[in-house]
Amino acid sequence: MAEKTLFQKIMDGELDGDIVYEDEQCVVLRDINPQAPTHVLVVPRKPIPSLNDLTEEDEALVGHLFVVAKKIAAAEGLDGGYRTVFNCGPDANQTVPHIHLHVLGGRRMGWPPG
Repeated sequence: MAEKTLFQKIMDGELDGDIVYEDEQCVVLRDINPQAPTHVLVVPRKPIPSLNDLTEEDEALVGHLFVVAKKIAAAEGLDGGYRTVFNCGPDANQTVPHIHLHVLGGRRMGWPPG
């Protein structure tokens, strides 16, 4: 059995996390190293290591993550806009091998990112 990820440990109550929302399919946590005034992570309960590991059966789950992101952005008052980001692999700075959708807002975003 693979070692639990940081996110799995938080979802299992083994580690503390600032959970702002949860349902049967995902949890939303505040990022511990925020890059914007609002920076939350939408994390599926299913442990999928990276976007490259997604399968067709994950389509509805990934769509659900975006619907939850929209709800959280509204709840956080991000009326002026927000950014959603998936990082995939070390070159994209994915640091936890469990997909998670970043939701960032509360400040003007630059382009291009990175």
